Amino acid sequence: MPIPVQRKRRWRVDASLSSHGEFSAIPWVTTVARLVLGGVLIAAGGLKIGNPADSVVAVKAYQLLPESIAVTVGYALPILEIVVGLLLVVGLLTRVAAAIAGLLMFAFVFGIAWAWAHGLRIDCGCFGGGGQLGVGEEPTYLLDILRDFGLVLLGAWAVRFPPGRFALDGALGLGGDNRIEGDDDDEQG
Repeated sequence: MPIPVQRKRRWRVDASLSSHGEFSAIPWVTTVARLVLGGVLIAAGGLKIGNPADSVVAVKAYQLLPESIAVTVGYALPILEIVVGLLLVVGLLTRVAAAIAGLLMFAFVFGIAWAWAHGLRIDCGCFGGGGQLGVGEEPTYLLDILRDFGLVLLGAWAVRFPPGRFALDGALGLGGDNRIEGDDDDEQG
């Protein structure tokens, strides 16, 4: 008589209802993460793109990059923020866009911490403006770091659980695999 083989049951993460009829919030959390992160990037880039010289001044104020690279980054940053933000909002290339967004936010956290540690008194330039603070103005480094680190976490979530709801990735069949690693669709045995 053959010995029955039992397989471990694996749980899907991508459906709103699990196989046991329980609601899964993960795709909805991903959708919120995508929309918040994308919206912030679009707003930040949109506020800078009309006056790219201010963006260049903001990047130079950090004193992290050589002059020529700071100028290039200053001009390119608003465009990159808008493009990545749009990709996140529509849910296209979600995992890649979220990874780029998360790395951008981590770079911003690093830059702000650098400025703080080196005693620079600058406006982060996150939503336009930037450069040296005026007399009587105080930097808001801690709040800027906490905000941007929260956005890093949203990016990490969207990388791990793409694409969420209402994403073009899903409609186009590009939708990132939302299953837990090692999950099999075939139920044998």
